[in-house]
Amino acid sequence: MVEFKAALTNEIEKLYKRKKVLVAVIISLIFIIIGQLSMVVLRTGFGLRGVSSMEFPILVLSVVVNTILPLFTALVTIETFSGEFSQNTMKIALARPISRFKFYAAKLTAIMLFILANLLFVMVFSIIAGCLFNSNSFTFSSFIKILISYLVTLLPMVILSIIIAFFANIIRSGIGVFFLSIFMFAIFKGLGIIFYRFSGVFITSMMSWYTLYVMETVPIFKIFLQFMMMISYGIIFFTAGYYIFDNKEF
Repeated sequence: MVEFKAALTNEIEKLYKRKKVLVAVIISLIFIIIGQLSMVVLRTGFGLRGVSSMEFPILVLSVVVNTILPLFTALVTIETFSGEFSQNTMKIALARPISRFKFYAAKLTAIMLFILANLLFVMVFSIIAGCLFNSNSFTFSSFIKILISYLVTLLPMVILSIIIAFFANIIRSGIGVFFLSIFMFAIFKGLGIIFYRFSGVFITSMMSWYTLYVMETVPIFKIFLQFMMMISYGIIFFTAGYYIFDNKEF
């Protein structure tokens, strides 16, 4: 456990020093500002109601989870694996007294913490932005729904990072993994639209898992099915990715 904590701390420090984290923060803020300004323009210029302070964070989440969050998750995952493969720094890290399983798990845990921090950052600032322009609609029950929506979004994003890590262990080129990830994401998005009856089996459709938690009647069985589907994806790709990583020669 000591070795895992040391490896995790090291991976978090490396993520913290990368510019991609700062860029993700800046772009997230831009999304929030543009979104809130758009709501103000619609409300004042066109007489539309816009959204309340509690609806705005959900609107931001729906945009972020389908655009910048998967993008930066992919970039950070690729940099964590393919970046070290290409720079030959993986061999130095593995020279420490730590098993490959703990090292692999520490990398994925650091990526998970990055995703969680990004989600919480967007949530806090979108709530602040929403309350600044419409504080009267703030309620505790709505806040709980927002918190749950952002927290449950962590699971499909972590599964996405595990899948990308699997590809990164097969293809050494970071650019190759990036374009393959985009291609697969677009393909599954398209298949989910064409075969909408079977869209639940595609990981891309699970990005909107949080919408099940904000319904008036929460569909427990559907949530359970999607949860089990995501866990299945995670187990399969984590096992396959680790198997390839464990048998790699550095």
